[in-house]
Amino acid sequence: MNEEKYDVVVVGAGPAGSITAKTAAERGLDVLLIERNPEIGVPVKCGECVSKEIGRFVDIDRRWVCAGIRGTITYGPDGTKVILSVEGAEEVGYVLERRIFDKGLAQEAARAGAEVRVKTQAYGVVNDGGYAKGVYARTTEAEADIRISADVVVGADGVESRVGKWGGIDTTLRLADVATCAQFLMCDVEVNNEYCEIFFGDDLAPKGYAWIFPKGDHCANVGLGIGADVSSGNHCARDYLNAFVGGKFPNGKIIAEMYGAVPLSGPVYETVANGLILVGDAARHVNPITGGGILEAMQGGEIAGDVIAKAVQENDFSKRRLREYEKRWRKEFGKVLKAGLNTKNIVLGLSSQDLNRFFHALEGEMITKEFSNRALLKEIIKRNPRILFKLVRMIF
Repeated sequence: MNEEKYDVVVVGAGPAGSITAKTAAERGLDVLLIERNPEIGVPVKCGECVSKEIGRFVDIDRRWVCAGIRGTITYGPDGTKVILSVEGAEEVGYVLERRIFDKGLAQEAARAGAEVRVKTQAYGVVNDGGYAKGVYARTTEAEADIRISADVVVGADGVESRVGKWGGIDTTLRLADVATCAQFLMCDVEVNNEYCEIFFGDDLAPKGYAWIFPKGDHCANVGLGIGADVSSGNHCARDYLNAFVGGKFPNGKIIAEMYGAVPLSGPVYETVANGLILVGDAARHVNPITGGGILEAMQGGEIAGDVIAKAVQENDFSKRRLREYEKRWRKEFGKVLKAGLNTKNIVLGLSSQDLNRFFHALEGEMITKEFSNRALLKEIIKRNPRILFKLVRMIF
């Protein structure tokens, strides 16, 4: 077995992993970022819609952007229409091309000094005295497996997070805390090119929602997610999506299909162990009410990279030292994730009649000061007293 040594090894080159690697490399660390797939950004398992707030973490390259959006339009089960936009803003977010975006973030990490390696799959964590001390990996480019030693291992390996399990963190989720998703990239479709559209209804997407996100030139991501606990037989996400597409775009052309799972549990476990940090979907940094997590992935990755650099400088990789990461991300966006979880649980617990009432309270245009999960949740709470009493302490 070949052996290599780095300060940090990051497993998974999605947004969370690349920003972690970039930040750590900028702090002067010797960083290896590995990705099991032969191409970063492929396959795509994302609706690709994100707030302009990502500009806080990286300079936006317009090649990453398929469409700029002015806001979202959400439809209740009976068709009640809710428009979310930002006061005075013509563009509040983007529909990305993740194949290009993810590669761009990995390139940023490489420019900062990180080594980026594809077709490299971790299959275990090196354990030494109760500490994660690297990973075992295999690659088609090497004749033998590799022992990659590192002071800190970062699990950026998505919803399944085997790195977390190998490091002693129980990352198991209940089916009720997971959405199974299906998405078609469609062309020859007429869509609203200025707004992302979202559709709710038990008949349409039980314990979830459907979406239409414009990608320009009469193309769009059309998808939906349903609760994994209600998926079975001929009632899986793809079946619901076929029905949705058949009604909306009977003459549209499907040019790509994407399937995956999204964690909707909120922050349910610790995200650090001795010598190990979890980021992004692996850390459950996804807002349960929207299913979006790109911004949180990047924000968490930046915090992780900074904390790891401090740990290397102090030569202390204990769980106690790395817990600074946990404290900081919980302070920065943990309350919003918890509020999103409680809101999701309340909304999913409503009858069809009550869900329509919920949307009736929001009907019309909601103009906020920013296009963010926090702003959305505040507006929902303000207009729905039933939710207000349960969540106000967590938001304000």
